[in-house]
Amino acid sequence: MNKKLMLKAGAVMASLALMVGTAGIASAKETVKLAFIGPLSGSNSSHGLGGRNSADLAVKLHNADPKSKYQFELVSLDDECKPNVGVQVATRAAADKSIMVIIPHYCSAVAVATVDVYERFKAPVIVWAAVHPDVTYKKKTRSMHRVSATLISQNKVAAKFFTDMGYRRWAAIYDTTDYGKSMFHYFNKFLTEDTPGEMLASFGVGVDQQDLNAELTKIKELKPEIIFYGNLTPLSVRGVTQMDRLGIDAQFQGTSGMVGDAFLKGAGDLAEGVMAMYDMPPVDRLPGGKFFLEEYAKQKYNEPFEAYGPYAFTATQLAIDVIERVGPDREKILDALADVKDYEAIIGKVTFDDHGQNINPSTTKYVVQDGKWIDWEDSEYATGKRKLKGR
Repeated sequence: MNKKLMLKAGAVMASLALMVGTAGIASAKETVKLAFIGPLSGSNSSHGLGGRNSADLAVKLHNADPKSKYQFELVSLDDECKPNVGVQVATRAAADKSIMVIIPHYCSAVAVATVDVYERFKAPVIVWAAVHPDVTYKKKTRSMHRVSATLISQNKVAAKFFTDMGYRRWAAIYDTTDYGKSMFHYFNKFLTEDTPGEMLASFGVGVDQQDLNAELTKIKELKPEIIFYGNLTPLSVRGVTQMDRLGIDAQFQGTSGMVGDAFLKGAGDLAEGVMAMYDMPPVDRLPGGKFFLEEYAKQKYNEPFEAYGPYAFTATQLAIDVIERVGPDREKILDALADVKDYEAIIGKVTFDDHGQNINPSTTKYVVQDGKWIDWEDSEYATGKRKLKGR
């Protein structure tokens, strides 16, 4: 064998030895499980899949870091946005002691129903989306934490915003889940107690009700300036479509649960001018927004991350960082989560109060313009070039 070949063979052998050694180090890392729970099937699956992908992204980015202590595995569970199913999968995840942190839910009705499950098993939880106040504030728990906001602020902002614009007369349709009832309760409270607005009529409907003709016909007779919809995307799409069919020319006001690409796709051209409040600025304005957008795009997921994707990424990254620091021990993780202050995340700083609620999210007013949700302040509606209905 000539000298060149000997040198080349030696280099190959050295490279193989390095690869084997690196593989040995990687395989020596302890695998730690996290559970993501959301609606991965059904009418709200777009949000669940976007959240799941965002959590998966956080895991993949961490596992690619050779300096990490642990290798993480994401277990994804489908709650179908149904409380009874949610309780079952929450119990499965919480009872599995190999799962160190659970990152649940999109649907508030499910989140409210599962609080006692997580507390019973002393499972560390970081909620990524559900906004009902009772998730963190109904009672003080050791298990529950939430990076997303509660729904209180968005309804207070909405009542003041619309009445400051001169609107006075409302009607409401809301779903009769915990989410819908709470959304309507807080909006109606702020509208009638803190502003000169008036609620002419309100209708609670089943979350799967397909035909809103009876409710909308009664509302049409009252001639409200705005119809408030307290529900998630599917019912909002049916609402805006059936309003158009009945010739109702009132302004459509939604909630954070309908912000995202799924509503735009379902409503089509009828989405133009629809408004909703959501407790996050546009993603590209988040401290880590550009990074998140670029890394998400690289993975070529089949679904968009939807509105709450950055929160799911943040919840997962926080769980990972805590475990890297204190180890895969549920008690130590709970102690560390109770002390989270000014944690630097892509959404900004996260600080949990004594109920585990992130105190930092701020409300942004969104309007649909040319098929996109955009910040009201950046819109042609804000400048007066375009007009909301009734203005």
